Amino acid sequence: MAKTKTQYVCQVCGTAVPKWMGQCNGCGGWNTLVEEFQRTAVRTPVGPTLSAVGDEHPKRLAEVSLDAEVRLRTGISEFDRVLGGGIVRGSLILLAGDPGIGKSTLMTVLGRHLGDTVILYVTGEESLRQVKMRAERLEVDSASTHVLAQTNVELIAEATRELMPDILIIDSVQTLYRPDLDSAPGSVSQVRESASTILRIAKSLEVPTFIIGHVTKSGAIAGPRVLEHMVDTVLQLEGDRHHSFRILRAAKNRFGSTNEIGIFEMTSSGIREVDNPSEIFLSDRSEDVSGSAVVCSVEGSRPVLVEIQSLVAQTSYATPQRTTTGYDGRRLQMLLAVLEKREGLQLSGQDVFINIAGGVRLEEPAVDMGVIVATASSFRNVPVARRSVFIGEVGLGGEIRSVTQIGLRLREASKLGFDRAFVPAGNADAMEAGVDIEVVPVRDVSELLEAAL
Repeated sequence: MAKTKTQYVCQVCGTAVPKWMGQCNGCGGWNTLVEEFQRTAVRTPVGPTLSAVGDEHPKRLAEVSLDAEVRLRTGISEFDRVLGGGIVRGSLILLAGDPGIGKSTLMTVLGRHLGDTVILYVTGEESLRQVKMRAERLEVDSASTHVLAQTNVELIAEATRELMPDILIIDSVQTLYRPDLDSAPGSVSQVRESASTILRIAKSLEVPTFIIGHVTKSGAIAGPRVLEHMVDTVLQLEGDRHHSFRILRAAKNRFGSTNEIGIFEMTSSGIREVDNPSEIFLSDRSEDVSGSAVVCSVEGSRPVLVEIQSLVAQTSYATPQRTTTGYDGRRLQMLLAVLEKREGLQLSGQDVFINIAGGVRLEEPAVDMGVIVATASSFRNVPVARRSVFIGEVGLGGEIRSVTQIGLRLREASKLGFDRAFVPAGNADAMEAGVDIEVVPVRDVSELLEAAL
């Protein structure tokens, strides 16, 4: 009979200690240690065909055959863009996001676009009737989509071997369990071992597999960190549940770039892709209102025009507020210091609020110029010209630094009807001819604010 021993495992980082402590030594989290029972007996692999992945003997690199990579295109261009051109055979993809953001909806809608592709949808959180109701609402072909309500990872492996689907979807990895482990589903050991078994299923049977994962209150993927190292691709579905737009990002991708994003919109009939996000993000923009500026950010190979809104108001507290939505708060602090030091704008007694319209999150430094102009516009209560776009990074000395892909940004702005673009003076020589837009090169913040306001 196998002996068991008790250990306490951190549910955030996976650190195991022999006795309970209030604070984890690994990550510093409080009250994250949970008692788990660990068997000392050696566990047998799940299924005879899943016991080993790969070759028994090493090969010379020159002897490895490199066939043409065949990707399965889903028919959803935004989804394929983020994956790097389609789904790679035998890949393991982790899709994470907040509750109710649309993860299950996005996975279910694949059956509507893939046609005759055999899909096995394994649900551990819903009943078969609930999945059927969602599939009918999304108009998914029920003939090629198979549903399995199961959380036992051994039975899931057996069902996958019998059906041999083209795509395997598991919702979610936190509900899976292995019967040879005594810990509860969702614990660190169960998530780690269950994901390891799913990895062997994907690699040995060459079935592309999607696993849906939960996130913590801080936005990190729930479970051990090894889960993200184990998979081939980590997709993050972001957005505010009070907004209709969703952004799909690749935090890790072994088969493509991590700079691409896919933009979707949640509707009453499900989730649909957005072909021209810039036009939608700017559709509700107000006219002749101070504190508004349009920037052009490049996400991978796609330029996106987004409105930056700023509100500067007299503070009622000893310490003024610095609140951002969709923008880095520390970056805002730096830009406000530049405005005070280089331009003399007295913002130390003002509350500053920055909002990226549409629920988008911008991290590229090329949007600095738009934040500067929007803040100065709100402070002076002077509107910015409606058809102006701002592209450029701001340095600590107040200088406007050059950015990449300036021609791509200008073409996108011109296509959407903008007639004037403020760009760094260092990009003047890199601008492509034939762009139907007035280009205003600026060297520093002083020159920028004088020309824009």
